[in-house]
Amino acid sequence: METIISEISGDNNKDEEIYDKAAKILKSGGLVAFPTETVYGLGANALDPGASRKVYEAKGRPSDNPLIVHIANISALYDLSIDVNKVALKVAKEFWPGPLTMILRKKDIVPNEITGGLGTVAIRMPSHPIARHLIEKSGLYIAAPSANTSGHPSPTKAEHVMKDLNGKIDMIIKDDTVDIGIESTIVDLTGEIPIILRPGYITKEMLEKVLGKIEVDAGIVEGKESSKAPRAPGMKYKHYAPQADLTIVEGDEDAVIAKINSITKEKISEGYKIGIMSTDESFHRYKQGDVRSVGTRSDESTVAKHLYEVLREFDELEVDYIYSEGFSRENVGQAVMNRLIKAAGHTIIKV
Repeated sequence: METIISEISGDNNKDEEIYDKAAKILKSGGLVAFPTETVYGLGANALDPGASRKVYEAKGRPSDNPLIVHIANISALYDLSIDVNKVALKVAKEFWPGPLTMILRKKDIVPNEITGGLGTVAIRMPSHPIARHLIEKSGLYIAAPSANTSGHPSPTKAEHVMKDLNGKIDMIIKDDTVDIGIESTIVDLTGEIPIILRPGYITKEMLEKVLGKIEVDAGIVEGKESSKAPRAPGMKYKHYAPQADLTIVEGDEDAVIAKINSITKEKISEGYKIGIMSTDESFHRYKQGDVRSVGTRSDESTVAKHLYEVLREFDELEVDYIYSEGFSRENVGQAVMNRLIKAAGHTIIKV
């Protein structure tokens, strides 16, 4: 398959041709990658079981890992869910369009192919103008997981999508204006108390201001892998992983830096190539290895924005091992650590 790569230019006539082509592909059951405010998504007609199966095939994604349905207006909730409750409408009013996915009980129109066989559906209204316009132009609800090979770091640039999926999907809409850099927060609204199943830019504290009591899935709090069927994307399986073995080192800052320097020296002496993921504050304290700053601790949204990009840089450098500093588990830091722990396969050294 030849993948069409079309770049948004700002020329309305040319850009509309891109949207027309993409919409035609989606309506015919094809796959189109496009930018959102979180990461690039791999889009398919959410109500076409065959198209959804193509998503799993292109990504190499386990079929019990649900997909998120992307919509362009709140009225779509009533088409997709049998239980559009007051809480859901309150969440939508406060956080949509934006990086928040809600889980509701599904209508029969939603195929089991995108829900992992569950009786629920994950729904999000993206804020990125290209994503919104594509949904509106196609007239479809678009199922769109991250546009990468399953398990790899999520794509925040078109080149990441090309590396993973070129020749496997019909089209890539190129426009590198992804801003947040990590996937949406997922909150389950099917029970009496909302439960965060995946942390993201919309934090527990932000949700509590609107909804009151919020619970967080135990696997997130404990940093453990779930053995159960995933209720939402990213809950099971190793995710976001670079090619090299990744280890997180957590503890007092000085002890963490000393430990990473010590391990790096030893590994380099054994002939290995080492990558170190640091911050702006600590970058200068590493003496060996390929050191990359992922952002600043004073604003961990910068860490979220650059996390996957840096992990993919280490792939390009072909390092053998990566050692990363740990981060705060508060606010957006919780989302960063959730992704980092899964990328490391839960390998953590505490010092």
